[in-house]
Amino acid sequence: MGAKKKLKRKVKSLKAALKAQMTPEVKKVTVSPLAPAAFPDLPQVKGARFATAAAGVRYTGRTDVMLVQLDPGTVMVGTFTRSATSAASVQDAQAKIAGDSPDGACILVNSGNANAFTGARGQESVKEICAAVAQKLGVPETRVFTSSTGVIGEALPHERIITVLDDLVKGLDESGLPAAARAIMTTDTFPKGAAATLEIEGMPVRIAGIAKGSGMIAPDMATMLVYIFTDAKISRPVLQALVSRQTGSSFNCITVDSDTSTSDMLLVAATGQADAPEIVANSEAAKAFDAALGAVMLDLAHQVVRDGEGATKFVEVAVSGARSDADARKVAFSIANSPLVKTAVAGEDPNWGRIVMAVGKSGAEADRDRLSIRFGPHLVAVNGQVAPSYEEDLGASYMKGQDLVIGVDLRLGTGAATVWTCDLTNRYIEINADYRS
Repeated sequence: MGAKKKLKRKVKSLKAALKAQMTPEVKKVTVSPLAPAAFPDLPQVKGARFATAAAGVRYTGRTDVMLVQLDPGTVMVGTFTRSATSAASVQDAQAKIAGDSPDGACILVNSGNANAFTGARGQESVKEICAAVAQKLGVPETRVFTSSTGVIGEALPHERIITVLDDLVKGLDESGLPAAARAIMTTDTFPKGAAATLEIEGMPVRIAGIAKGSGMIAPDMATMLVYIFTDAKISRPVLQALVSRQTGSSFNCITVDSDTSTSDMLLVAATGQADAPEIVANSEAAKAFDAALGAVMLDLAHQVVRDGEGATKFVEVAVSGARSDADARKVAFSIANSPLVKTAVAGEDPNWGRIVMAVGKSGAEADRDRLSIRFGPHLVAVNGQVAPSYEEDLGASYMKGQDLVIGVDLRLGTGAATVWTCDLTNRYIEINADYRS
């Protein structure tokens, strides 16, 4: 064997050895180019305290568990994945979320292990964690909610989580939400947070939320994991109605890779500690709170897409002129989920023929000879053919941007929908091929 071949083999062997020693955190060192400039300032929500710890569930050298303690009287609502193979923590939280309680509440989240497809053992892990948290903080087990995110099909080493509970309880603090955002990350490249403050009769009401999500994103309720806290006084039915409606136009309008997680969960907690009066249904206060909550949810949803695994482009797909809103949604997601569209975007190729393809396969009513397509401000196609004014250089130049808009007008009715997605790059394959190694 020649010296050159020997050197190549040695280099390859060294690379393999180095990769084997790398933790998931070391493998993933590049922050998404679409990330916000900085983590936002989050207001402290009275009645909510946060703590994090390094339990070593899967990762080493970083926090991977977060605990939230919520004051008595806190209202809890949520939405959950519709996956037929949902995780044990999802099923447990779904069973507990309905109904009011004067007691406090707790949320415990671990990253690195989804505790999904783990059978009776997974259910036992949830039960053991809930019992331990309830005992430590003096709340009923029915008011302890857990979430898990990470690898599917591996038993959750829940004893590692229980071991760090004392440290978590000691560390509980109203200012701990930013640290909590980092503890729940898996393949995320940046922590995600958003906030809003509104006034009701001259008194402030605060909303602050965090999320995790990067891959396996095509939610059928919320997104991977989302936790939103407010000090508003509001009843559970009113809050649940607002959250469910806003979910439809935020988390249920994003996709990274068309895959729905087994662990999707959105929990919203209202501590009722604000000095502002109670928010009641159909009031001006409810409208203002609804708008602020919706802004926080949409901000978090967009951040999830901007952190899509390997993403370099943030893409808005706006469909109008459909026979119905449902048809517009079908077309929008057909475009947003198309691997051919997403790879064209990654390659900065204004291949509008792929948009035509995605419209046609969507299952929605469409008329080829009425269809028009835009890339941002540029009219690309109209009446079933390329627009006379369109020049390929315009489209190619536009596709070099990081934030893109693909517009489709079906010209059949008034139905409309907007969804958000990202491009599909080689990095997505690398991240998911190495996810368990």
